[in-house]
Amino acid sequence: MIRPARSGSIGAAVLALALLISTFGAGRAEGVRLDTLKIPVPNAGGAGPPTALLDAIVLRPDDGQPHPLVLLNHGSPPSASDRPAMSPYGMWAQAAEFARRGWVAVAFLRRGYGTSQGGWAETYGPCSGPDYEKAGRAGASDIAAAAKFMTGQAYVSRGKWISVGRSAGGFATVALTSIAPSGLAAAIVFAPGRGSSGPDTVCGEGELVDAFAQFGQSSRVPLLWVSADNDHFFGPKLVTRLSDAFAKSGGKLSLVRAAAFGSDGHMLFSVNGSAIWAPIVDRFLAANHLVLRDRLLDAPERPAQLRTR
Repeated sequence: MIRPARSGSIGAAVLALALLISTFGAGRAEGVRLDTLKIPVPNAGGAGPPTALLDAIVLRPDDGQPHPLVLLNHGSPPSASDRPAMSPYGMWAQAAEFARRGWVAVAFLRRGYGTSQGGWAETYGPCSGPDYEKAGRAGASDIAAAAKFMTGQAYVSRGKWISVGRSAGGFATVALTSIAPSGLAAAIVFAPGRGSSGPDTVCGEGELVDAFAQFGQSSRVPLLWVSADNDHFFGPKLVTRLSDAFAKSGGKLSLVRAAAFGSDGHMLFSVNGSAIWAPIVDRFLAANHLVLRDRLLDAPERPAQLRTR
């Protein structure tokens, strides 16, 4: 015969369960959550309100705990008419990979892209005389402002954060390292640059080289630079000129030349290239003591916003 449990035993069991929950957290499930967000940044001199709201998505471990921040920065389409159609979901897959590694991964659109407010701040002028340094610093200011806002959120841990970018977003990230805002521990860029006007053609290569040299003068943040051998925006010879200018000016650079990827290696930092770029990133994070987890979180489900694409 089974005897009914005594009330004292039940109470002890309930207390033990409550203690386990409080110790390990109710959200111990190994998952990644997705949220949308508007990030306020200064818009001095730009079109629209003095404070612009930037469109963003946040992917992070769903465990109720704060985690370090990584900001993901997009490129710029060749045609200005394509900027309004851009979405932060364009970097959802990359953000998901960082969230699986324990980061609060924020993919956001800088001013003048998609539905983010403010006029396009990253113009560099005519092809005959581009001001790339100015364009890079404009993008960097949005990244720095987004970081300042995000590090004030309860689910972001204080201290170290990193910036990751591709193409124009990579160029803005290189510029960011020259500013070195508080807490920036490292930066990762894929095919950074500006001024591509056609396959293997860049406006004012000399001016672009000069901009990287200027950024290198005050950049001391560890920087990983990844470029594929068949990049038709910024090819191998130009990458040598740009990276040499940055490093010889004082920039702390780790350059990785990846093998050819697809028809244009400029698209390496994408969901289809993750098998190539993710191990490169992991090695860099380990070398800079920025590995947050021993095991990756489960891959999140593809959001509805991307299922028709």
